[in-house]
Amino acid sequence: MIVSQLCVYPIKSCQRIDLSQAEVNTKGFLGDREMMLISGSGKFITQRQFPQLAKVRVEIADGDITLSLEDGSFPSLTFTAIITGTTIEVEIWRDRLQAIDQGDLVAAWFHQLLNLDRDKVCRLVKQSPEYTRLAAKNYPSEDNIPLGFLDNYPVMLTATASLQELNQRITEIHLSQKQVIPMNRFRPNIVINTTEPFIEDRWSLIQIGEIEFTVAKPCSRCIMTTIDQQQGQKNQLKEPLNTLGTFRQLSEQGVMFGMNMIPKNQGIMKLGDRLKVLETRS
Repeated sequence: MIVSQLCVYPIKSCQRIDLSQAEVNTKGFLGDREMMLISGSGKFITQRQFPQLAKVRVEIADGDITLSLEDGSFPSLTFTAIITGTTIEVEIWRDRLQAIDQGDLVAAWFHQLLNLDRDKVCRLVKQSPEYTRLAAKNYPSEDNIPLGFLDNYPVMLTATASLQELNQRITEIHLSQKQVIPMNRFRPNIVINTTEPFIEDRWSLIQIGEIEFTVAKPCSRCIMTTIDQQQGQKNQLKEPLNTLGTFRQLSEQGVMFGMNMIPKNQGIMKLGDRLKVLETRS
């Protein structure tokens, strides 16, 4: 089992950047989801409300960030991330913390892209190193886990054989309509080439490159998995959620695909690194 893809998502809900190697610390992948959009009330904005965010390409060169749409249907913008300056109280799920506002120019770009009313506010913010966000503890014995603007856990892993199994089941359900779900619907950081579907369910501790990971829990999937990550449009058949619900439903926690993970140390991982299973679940 080897690493076939490494990704970061510098702006939450926008497109990924593929990497040949990744620097990982206890907070996750360096540069992953350090920025996000917020509304006037400070609440985070994602593809759930605005599917067209999936079309926003993010490129980083010499510290500058360029935003564009792949089809060229909207003017591009280049800006430099602000690491000190005006802070805003933001809300992401149950957490409230201070984040650094990225200025009027990039805010206006997203405001126009999302076709917001003039009186609606949209700001881009960057996580401040002075304000730590911690993942919610599920058990009193758990350590404090630093977290960027990800939903729940620092790192997301998916496996190729599991996606193949899912697509096979989707095909059997929709015989008259071809439905092939690409891996980008699940927005992973790490994709592992596997041969046994959902073998990752059995892992509890793994090592990839220099880093050990606690495999915390399966990831409960939401409506974002139904959004085409190139077109920014929702799947009318609500796939892959409908098919996942036929065989990956876990009680009231939702339908599961991929594994949430917590890095135990910092280091480097590269494409082609082998995954070692150190401990399995009983």
